[in-house]
Amino acid sequence: MDDWPEGVGRVVFQTLDSTNAEAIRRARNGERGPIWFLTHEQTQSRARRGRPWDSGTGNFSASLLIRPEGGPEQAALRSFIAALALRDALIEVCGREDIFTLKWPNDVLLNNRKLAGILLEGGTDASGAYLCIGIGVNLANEPAASFIEEGALPPISLRSVIGTKVDPETFLASLATAFARWEMQFQQYGFAPIRTAWLNHATRLGEVITAKLMDRTEVGTFETVDETGAIVLRTSKGLLHLPAAEIYFGTEG
Repeated sequence: MDDWPEGVGRVVFQTLDSTNAEAIRRARNGERGPIWFLTHEQTQSRARRGRPWDSGTGNFSASLLIRPEGGPEQAALRSFIAALALRDALIEVCGREDIFTLKWPNDVLLNNRKLAGILLEGGTDASGAYLCIGIGVNLANEPAASFIEEGALPPISLRSVIGTKVDPETFLASLATAFARWEMQFQQYGFAPIRTAWLNHATRLGEVITAKLMDRTEVGTFETVDETGAIVLRTSKGLLHLPAAEIYFGTEG
């Protein structure tokens, strides 16, 4: 692959337990990154909150290890960078722009169904803070129904829509280049342009959605994403800024 961002490492596996787990292991052994880990088969995939996940054969499973400056709040904003980079890479490999939207906080949708997800995991070691950005994309196949939570959006694969299979290593090159471009913009100009770009492609903006928190459920109109990355809902109680929640469409999850 000719196109690859300068100064960024890359390791490709045939089989691996988890790319995020590998990135964490490397970080604890002193790896500073930035470096991408890709595997063609992932045997212990996981989603948010430690839920198991089905990576499937021919799909994309990769993680980026970086050492971000700033605190955890700044590190968490990389989910928006990753989402924008994912959208750019998908457009590049399939030539379609109108079919991809972004769902807060960490999903990419294709025709309003879940195509890709992002999982951020971080920690601190002797070299300082590290962040692992795990990304899964249904390039070829959809996960088994048993892995889909009740009320969640149904999954979809890229191949089912465009009719051709995209090679994971080819997709990684597009994704790594796009991520490096958005990360540079973030470093130079902060979160504001990232936020604006993300909102330009956000799904259900201005519509009623349901946000499930650990201790309650809130229903309101999706107004915006604020300067910290929190979703803002207009409810009967006023504006609510929610830094973390599970989002469902409509008034019931």
